[in-house]
Amino acid sequence: MTQIPASDVPGMGRRQFMNLLTFGSVTGVALGALYPVARYFIPPRPAGGSGGTTAKDELGNSVTASGWLATHKEGDRSLVQGLKGDPTYLLVEGPEAIGSYGINAICTHLGCVVPWNNGANRFVCPCHGSQYDATGKVVRGPAPLSLALANVTVENDNVFLSQWSDTDFRTGEKPWWA
Repeated sequence: MTQIPASDVPGMGRRQFMNLLTFGSVTGVALGALYPVARYFIPPRPAGGSGGTTAKDELGNSVTASGWLATHKEGDRSLVQGLKGDPTYLLVEGPEAIGSYGINAICTHLGCVVPWNNGANRFVCPCHGSQYDATGKVVRGPAPLSLALANVTVENDNVFLSQWSDTDFRTGEKPWWA
């Protein structure tokens, strides 16, 4: 077997070099353009260690427990932006305590936002009159189901909402929204 001297081995030609350079450039631009598209389809990671979503106020700012308790008194039910962007009631259970659960404010009848009525001590839907007690359990139709619940946790003064996976304490049944 004869060996070919190193001086006879052809190097990369100018055309091959330009083809490689063009292919690399086009590939880099295509990947750069596809990255945001791919990120759009990947859901964001939860912000809290508990796997929850940070609660947001009406301006889109993260809710802190100290800030919330400074402006909301015991027994208050006020809306925050919760899971999937749905309005969710945060409950204040004491001078230093936010409730361990939040109540989704979307009516189970037609999807209206259900406001809290202090006079009736109930959530009353303005669309068709469905009523829910203080825990969000349906007490008067036409709504067929109770309001959905969310777990509320406080970590490092930040308030997080996460999917409710326990038994619904109001009915003793598996949650319909899970």
